[in-house]
Amino acid sequence: MENKFTVDTDTKNSTVLLSKSKAKSKFSPSQLFLHIILILGSVIMVFPFFWTVSSSLKDMSQIFAIPPTWLPNPIMWSNYMNSLTAMPFAQAYWNSFYITAITVIVTLLTASMAAFAFARIDFPGANVLFILFLATMMIPKQVTMIPLYLVMGSVGWIDSHLALIVPGSLFNAFAVFLLRQFIMGIPKELEEAAIIDGASTFRIYWSIILPLIRPSLAAVGIFVFLGSWNNFLDPLIFLNTPENFTVPLLLNTFKGLYVADWALMMAGTTISIIPVLIIYIIAQKQIIEGVTITGIK
Repeated sequence: MENKFTVDTDTKNSTVLLSKSKAKSKFSPSQLFLHIILILGSVIMVFPFFWTVSSSLKDMSQIFAIPPTWLPNPIMWSNYMNSLTAMPFAQAYWNSFYITAITVIVTLLTASMAAFAFARIDFPGANVLFILFLATMMIPKQVTMIPLYLVMGSVGWIDSHLALIVPGSLFNAFAVFLLRQFIMGIPKELEEAAIIDGASTFRIYWSIILPLIRPSLAAVGIFVFLGSWNNFLDPLIFLNTPENFTVPLLLNTFKGLYVADWALMMAGTTISIIPVLIIYIIAQKQIIEGVTITGIK
C-alpha cells in the first residue's frame, strides 16, 4: 500500500508539473503581436545610434553612398583621433564631469532635505507651498531664460560654471517630488521610536530616512546625471569662453568649424555619449527599481 501511495503521489506531481510547463509554453497571438511591436520599436530606437557609430568609422564617400553602406569598409579609426585633436575634448570632458558630479551631489542633498520637510514636517502652508513648487514644472524653460540670465549677470556668473551648477542644484522640483513620494511610504512608527529615544529632526533625516530611500536617491542621481551631462541650452546661454565649454557645447562648435566633415562630427558625437551609455548600462536596475518603488504606497 505504501509503494502504491508513493507511486500515485509521484504520478500526480509529474502531472501537475507537466500541466504547468504546458501552460507556460502557450504563446497567445496577442503576446506574439506585442513582442513583434516591441522588437520593431527597439529597432527603431537603436537605429540612429547604430548609424552614428557606423558613420563615425566611414569616410565621406561611404557616408553619402547610394545605396547606403551599412558597415564601414575600410574602417576609418583615424576619425576618432582627428576629432580629438581638432577640438579640446579633454578640457570639455573635465568641465562636464565636475559640473555633473557637483550638481548630482548637491541636488541629492537639497532635494532629499526638501522632500523630508514636505513629507514629515508639519508647518503652515506646507501643502500650498508644495503645490506651487510643483507648478514650476509646468513653466517652459524658455520662459525663465531671460530672467535667469539677468540674475546670473547681476551676480557676475556669466561665463562661469556656477551659472550651471547653482540653479540646477538648488531647485529641482522633479527630484523633490520623487523623493517626497518615497518618504511618505515609510512608516511613521520608525520616526516616533527615534523621537522617544531622543533623536533630533536632523538625526531622523540623516540616520533613518536617507538609508531607507537609497533606491530612490540612486534613480534621482542617475536622472540628474543624464540631464546635466546632456545639457546644451544652459551652456549655450551662459558660457562664452571655449575653455569653459562642456561636451555638448563643444560639439556644436565642432559642427560650425567642420560643416562638411560628417565623419569627424559623428566620431565626436560617439565619444560624447560613451559616459552616458556606460552609466545607463551599469545603473538601469537602480533606475527601474527606484521609479517602481516610488510609485508604490
